[in-house]
Amino acid sequence: MPPTDIDKREFIARRVAQELRDGMYVNLGIGTPTLVANFIPDGMEVVLQSENGMLGVGPYPYEGEEDPDLINAGKETVTEVRGSSYFSSADSFGMVRGSHVDLTVLGALEVDERGNLANWAIPGKMLKGMGGAMDLVAGARRVIIAMDHVTKEGQPKILRVCTLPLTGVGVVNMIVTELAVIEVTPQGLLLREVAPGVTAEDVQKQTEAKLRVAPDLKAIRV
Repeated sequence: MPPTDIDKREFIARRVAQELRDGMYVNLGIGTPTLVANFIPDGMEVVLQSENGMLGVGPYPYEGEEDPDLINAGKETVTEVRGSSYFSSADSFGMVRGSHVDLTVLGALEVDERGNLANWAIPGKMLKGMGGAMDLVAGARRVIIAMDHVTKEGQPKILRVCTLPLTGVGVVNMIVTELAVIEVTPQGLLLREVAPGVTAEDVQKQTEAKLRVAPDLKAIRV
C-alpha cells in the first residue's frame, strides 16, 4: 500500500537516494529532499553541497548532538563529514552556476508535462525572493523533484501546464512522489514505477497531465 503521512517523506527520500552515484556532487533542497542525506548507500561517496557555503554536508545530527552553528541553507542543523570545507555563499553559487553540481533534488509546488517547474511563489504570501532554486535548476546537470503527489486539499501538483510563476523551463528530469516515479521525456511524462499496492490508473487519477506507462512498469522498492 502507499506509505502513510508519517513515513511518506522517508519513502520518497529513500527512492531518490537510489539515483545517487559514486563520486557525485549533489545539492539537496529544503524539506523532503534534505532527508536524502540520511539514505546514501553504504560505501558510496557522495559530496553534498549547500548554498550557504558548505561542501561535505552529513546527515541530520542525533538529538543532543546538534551544533547550532552548523546549518544547511534551510537553517536546519546538520553534521559534517571528514574533509568538509566552508566558503562564502558567492563561491557556493559559483559552483552551481559553473555546472559543477551533478544533481539537485528539490521540492515543488507544481511540475508540468514539459518539465517546467514552479516552486517558489505562492499567491497571497509575501516572499523575500526565489532563493537559490533558479540557479540550481539552470546549473545542475540533473534535476529530480521530490514532493507529495497532490496538495493538502487533494489537488494535482503534476499538471498539463504550470499555473504559478516558473522557476525554470524544461528543467525537470524526474519526479518522485509517494505514489510514483515519473520520468520527463521529450514525448511527455513516462510512468516508470508505482508504489506497492498502487496501479497506473490510481496514479493517473491524481495527475492532471497525461501519463504514458512504461512497458516494464515496476513497483518502487526502498
